[in-house]
Amino acid sequence: MKKIYHLSTCDTCKRILNELNPSSDFVLQDIKSEAIAPEQLEEMKSMAGSYESLFSKRARLYKERDLKNKSLTEEDYKNLILEHYTFLKRPVILYNNQIFIGNSKKVVEAANTAING
Repeated sequence: MKKIYHLSTCDTCKRILNELNPSSDFVLQDIKSEAIAPEQLEEMKSMAGSYESLFSKRARLYKERDLKNKSLTEEDYKNLILEHYTFLKRPVILYNNQIFIGNSKKVVEAANTAING
């Protein structure tokens, strides 16, 4: 599987996509215009190990809803990601049974090495 979940309006996602320069056999899914399906989230979770690892604590709604002061379960993380795309840590790159989550320099370098050798 070669897929990238991203946000087309996000400058960081754009920069990372330019850096990775994924081949045409990658499927790019803009999570704002094409919502994440429950089965897609399940696939990501099975590769990542938890919903929490896919969850963005930087999301504006996370602060607005004061979620940092609540004790969230795996089910909460799952439902929040499905409820609103901003709760997914971006980008999420699926490549040959590997998953790369987020935009840290280390993650992007690892994804780039995996994809471009």
